[in-house]
Amino acid sequence: MRHLRLFPEKTRINFVRYRHIAVTLSVIVMVAAFVMLFTHGLNFGIDFRGGVTIEVTTPGEADVAAMRTQVSGLGLGEVQIQEIGTTGRDVLIRVGQEKDVASNENEIIVAKIKAELGDEVEYRRVEIVGPQVSGELVMAGVQAVVIALALMFVYIWFRFEWQFGAGAILSLAHDVLATILVFSFFQIQFDLATIAAILTVVGYSMNDKVVVFDRVRENLRKYKKMDLGELIDLSINETMSRTLMTAATTLIALFALFIFGGEVIRTFTFAMIFGVFVGTYSSIYVGTPVLMAIGVNRDWSAPAKSAKTA
Repeated sequence: MRHLRLFPEKTRINFVRYRHIAVTLSVIVMVAAFVMLFTHGLNFGIDFRGGVTIEVTTPGEADVAAMRTQVSGLGLGEVQIQEIGTTGRDVLIRVGQEKDVASNENEIIVAKIKAELGDEVEYRRVEIVGPQVSGELVMAGVQAVVIALALMFVYIWFRFEWQFGAGAILSLAHDVLATILVFSFFQIQFDLATIAAILTVVGYSMNDKVVVFDRVRENLRKYKKMDLGELIDLSINETMSRTLMTAATTLIALFALFIFGGEVIRTFTFAMIFGVFVGTYSSIYVGTPVLMAIGVNRDWSAPAKSAKTA
C-alpha cells in the first residue's frame, strides 16, 4: 500500500546560500516592528483600554443582530455583542472606553443599555474595567510574553547549548515582533486573545526549532568534519517534510476556524495563522544563521557508536 505524501521526503535545497538576504529581511522586520509600535501603536481592544462588560439572558432565543442594532444606535462608541454558552439565550455586550472620559461615564453607559434593552432581559453580570485595571492587563500581557521567551531560552540552553538557546530566543523574538508589526501596521484589534495566540505561537515555533536543532545536534555527532553550513543545510532538508506537514495540518484547522469560527475568535486565529508561517520561516532563516555566526562546539558530545564520519 502506497502512502500519501503531500511533500517530498527528501529535499536538497541550499538554504544557507540565501541566509544573508533572509537575515537582512528579518532585521528590517524587527526594526520596523519597534518603529511602528512607538509611532502608530497598537489598536487595543476593550481588555486593554477599559470599558463595560454586561452579560444578559433573554427570555427566548437571543436575536444578536437586533440587539447589536439597538445598542450601536446609542452612540456609545465601539460595541461588541456576541452569543455565549449553548442555550442560545446568553449574550455578552462589551463597550470600549473612549479616551479622556469622565469618571462616571461607564455608569452612564450601563444605564443607557439597560434602558434600551428594558426589563425583559436578565442582567447576570455587569463589570466596569477602568484605566488602571486595563493598564495592569497590558503590563501582565507583556510580562507573560517576556517570561515565556526567557523560559524557552533556559530550556534550550539546558537541552542543547547556549548557542542553540541564543538562536531560539532570537527566532522567537522575531516571531513575536513580526506579529506585532502586522497588528500595528493594519491596526487590527489587539486584545487578550491576541496575547494568548502569541504565546501559543511561541510554543508552536519552539517545537519546530527543537526538531531542527535536535537534527543539527545528531549530525554534529555523525559528521565531525563536515562544513557547518553544509551540515545545517542537511539538517533542515532532513526535517523539512515533517515541518511542512505539521504546518499544513495546523493551517487547515486554523483556516477553518478563521472562516467559520465567527468574529469573536477571528483575531486569535489570524495571529495563529500568521505565526505558523513566520515561525516556520524563522526556524530556517533566523535560528540556524545564528548558529553559523557564533559557532558551535563540535566536540561537546561523544559521537554515536554507529555513526560514520564524513
